[in-house]
Amino acid sequence: MAQKKYLIAKLTSCLREDKIQLWKPPYTNEKKEAGKEMKELVQKYSSKLNINENDTENMLEEIRCKAIERGTGNENFKVTGIARLDIYLPRRKSRKIPLETNLFITGKELRSQIAQEHALKENAIKIIINKKQLDLGKTLEDQGVTHNAKVMVLQLEQSDEETRRKVQEEELQCKKEKEINDKMQRTKKGLEILAEREEYLDPDSVPYLDIANQTGRSIEIPPQAKKALVLAMGYHEKGRALMKKKEYEIALPYLLDADKHFCECSTELLNTVDNYAVLQLDIVWCYFRLEQLDCLDDAEKKLSTAHRCFQRCYGENHERLIDIKGSYGREKVLFLRLYLLQGIGHYHSGREKEAAEYIQKASRLYEELSIDPDKVYRLSLLGFSEQEARLALRACHGNVEHAANLITNRREEKAQIRREERAKRRQRLEDINTLKSMGYSERAAQVALHNTQGDLDQAFKFILDNPELLLEDDDDDDPVTVDQFQVSQESIDQLMYMGFSRESAEQALKVFKGNIHLASQTLAHYGGVLPASLQLSPEGSSPSEESASSKDSPTESAGSSSSPTDEDMETDAVNEILEDIPEHEEDYLDLTLEEEEQIIHEYLSYIQ
Repeated sequence: MAQKKYLIAKLTSCLREDKIQLWKPPYTNEKKEAGKEMKELVQKYSSKLNINENDTENMLEEIRCKAIERGTGNENFKVTGIARLDIYLPRRKSRKIPLETNLFITGKELRSQIAQEHALKENAIKIIINKKQLDLGKTLEDQGVTHNAKVMVLQLEQSDEETRRKVQEEELQCKKEKEINDKMQRTKKGLEILAEREEYLDPDSVPYLDIANQTGRSIEIPPQAKKALVLAMGYHEKGRALMKKKEYEIALPYLLDADKHFCECSTELLNTVDNYAVLQLDIVWCYFRLEQLDCLDDAEKKLSTAHRCFQRCYGENHERLIDIKGSYGREKVLFLRLYLLQGIGHYHSGREKEAAEYIQKASRLYEELSIDPDKVYRLSLLGFSEQEARLALRACHGNVEHAANLITNRREEKAQIRREERAKRRQRLEDINTLKSMGYSERAAQVALHNTQGDLDQAFKFILDNPELLLEDDDDDDPVTVDQFQVSQESIDQLMYMGFSRESAEQALKVFKGNIHLASQTLAHYGGVLPASLQLSPEGSSPSEESASSKDSPTESAGSSSSPTDEDMETDAVNEILEDIPEHEEDYLDLTLEEEEQIIHEYLSYIQ
């Protein structure tokens, strides 16, 4: 298959160079049959490309027929509005099948038509067009689908034994499809919850995701950018976990979702992390392993983007990596896969010279990065994991002693970072408790310290400057509303003794439910009068009720719920995400290279 694509690409290139249009006379007559001049072309190109004449004739005829078919389709679309879509079916002999339809049908109708015409189970396929999952509820036109669009069909079932479709199998397949869709929805829910959570929450009781640099230290990112980045990286990790299991059909939609969220991040941010570059590699790799590279029109662009991003992150000659990590041996596996995919792309486009150059570069890197199993075993006897051993051996060019020292040093560095992070969190919890002892709620203390980078004095001022935080109450079970609260005369007298008016004193004590400390601090900060957002309305409704009705709290917007069932579901969704996030920060560099070895040998046999 790969060789045929290469030869067709070479023939197409020759036709362009010679400015030959096979769909026009003299190569095609009025009846759209092949003209006599086709024989001359067969002999010419067979000799030029050193291809068997019979094969040359068959391939030229295939190119001619497709050209006529496309031209007829273009004319038909102009007259009738009926579009021609190229349907790429999963693992079939006739992979590319034309389908004619208007663009006003819904995605669901298109999926149903494809399933019926090609004996597929409708609920067991997903449709990808323009690198996006087809929305079943919208029309094709609304989703930007155009005439001659390429439609990739992903089949989610694991077996292709169509002859054994029984009722029980149908039910199992529907159940599996529902499980896959439910899992995607749980992934989305879990990532949204984690993206909303802040690092000032107690990680022992409330998990959250943190963004770290290449040394493992947390990096400061603006909240909105961090949310997009967390979503992007979360979808990417989910996709990578499925790729490890070779479940490429299920992995691809997650990777495409990750790509969408990465595009919401600033260019400056994407230039500082290699995650986006790795994602581009993973997307192209997925299409390749699904044998659907033809559906990815911008595969070459994605690989070029990855290459540029690696250069910006690592340095032109990997100098940044060497400065940070001391070597760049671990990252070479990314370049191996990059060169291999670039070589495959060149080969499928008929560029034999460029294909040979890149595939040979990948082959040389493979020889360099292949790990001696005996060395991995020797390191495992020292208590190191296979993953640690592979990564360290690549970083140290196979030297076992240096690899052992590198792993030991890295473990110590990570332990030190964890100690520093724990100390930082302990200090934050102490500061939260200090503010709580002054009468402020835990939530108000968390928000204030976060917004003031942990400065306790500034946090105190921040709360007073943001009256809505004064309404935060940790005791949600208190049934007494503000207008029902009875203020004691003794408390009013104390505030009046401090110089506040009776009216302000009584109102402040009602708002803060008798907390003299909060009432006095707030009145003093605002010149003896409560700010408008804290004042009671004439009807007597509490400011906290008005605030709650006007906007949700950050916790609620993050997806919390009073229903224990909902909370359990959210916990399960978050835990599913956490299960797919690897413990080792360099897990994405730990490729066994088994697949790459096989593919390198296959394509070397084509070009040698």
